[in-house]
Amino acid sequence: MLVTGGAGFIGSNFVHDTVRRHPDVEITVLDALTYAGSQSNLDPVADQVTFVHGDICDAELVDKLVAGTDVLVHFAAESHVDNSLNDPSPFIKTNIIGTFTLLEAVRKHDKRMHHISTDEVFGDLPLDSVDQFTEETAYDPSSPYSASKAGSDMLVRAWARSYGIAATLSNCANNYGPYQHVEKLIPRQITNVLIGDKPKLYGAGENVREWTHVDDHNDAVHRIIAHGRIGETYLIGSGDERSNKQIIEKILTLMGEPADAYIHVDDRPGHDLRYSNDSTKIRTELGWQPRYADFDAGLAATIDWYRDNPTWWKPQKSRTEATYKLLGR
Repeated sequence: MLVTGGAGFIGSNFVHDTVRRHPDVEITVLDALTYAGSQSNLDPVADQVTFVHGDICDAELVDKLVAGTDVLVHFAAESHVDNSLNDPSPFIKTNIIGTFTLLEAVRKHDKRMHHISTDEVFGDLPLDSVDQFTEETAYDPSSPYSASKAGSDMLVRAWARSYGIAATLSNCANNYGPYQHVEKLIPRQITNVLIGDKPKLYGAGENVREWTHVDDHNDAVHRIIAHGRIGETYLIGSGDERSNKQIIEKILTLMGEPADAYIHVDDRPGHDLRYSNDSTKIRTELGWQPRYADFDAGLAATIDWYRDNPTWWKPQKSRTEATYKLLGR
C-alpha cells in the first residue's frame, strides 16, 4: 500500500491504524513534509513502514512508487481554507497537478486507487435547514481550497470513466483527533487554553460543522478500499453537528474554564454556513458506524493528547498565531 500524505494529520493516523489492524500490509509513505506534515508523526510505527520524502508532482518518483504497489491511498493535499485565501497557488499545484500525476501512474500500471476528499466541495447549506449533502449533490466550492479539491475529484472520476482505472472516492466531514496541526479550529483552541491565551471565535460563531473522529474516518476508508464498489463515491460523517461557538464552549468546559472565556475575531471571507453529510450509503452498503458516537468523549481524549504532547505542537504554535495575527483572526 502506498499512502500519499501519510505524515500529515489524517494520513499518519491512517498509517498507525493500518499497522495496528492490518499487520500483513506493507506500507510505503510518500510525503513532501510541508509545514503541515512531519516524519515524527510516524515515530510510533517508524520501523514498520517505508518512508519516502518526495512530492506527488514528481512524475518519475510517483511512477516508480506506484509501479511497486497494489493500492494507492491518496491523502496528500493542501487543506487549510485561510491559507488558500492568502495564496491559492500551492493548492492548485498539489491538489490538481499532484492528483493528475498520480492518476497517470495508476493508469499506466493498472493499480487500485482510493481518493480522499472533503464535504467542502459541495459549498454550504442554510443554517435553518435539515438538508444534507449526498453523493449526488452538485459541487459548489466556496474557497480556492475547496475548488482545488473539487477539481481533483473530477479528475479521478474522469480517469475512472475514460480510462477505466479502479478508483473509489470519499468525502468526509470535519475531522478531529491526535496529530492535527494547530492551525485548525479544535487544536488551535485547545492549545490556546494550554498556553494561557483565550480561544478565538470567528464572527458570531454560528457556522455549523459535522465532526468526525479521525479514527472513524480511517475505518471508513479501509471499508471502502476492501468492499467499496469501483467508481463509486461515499460520504463519511458522524451525524454530530455543532456550531463553532458550541465547539469552543465545550473545549473550555472540558478544560475547566468558563464557557464564555473566548474572544471574537474577524470572520473568514466567504465562510461556509453549514456542512452535513448523509452517510446512509456507506452505513447500509458497507456496514460502517462511527465508534466515537459520543463527541464529548472523543473531544476529551483529543484534549488529553495535546496536553500530553506539548513538544509536538509548541514548535507550530508561534508561527501559526503570527500568521493569524496578520490576517486579523
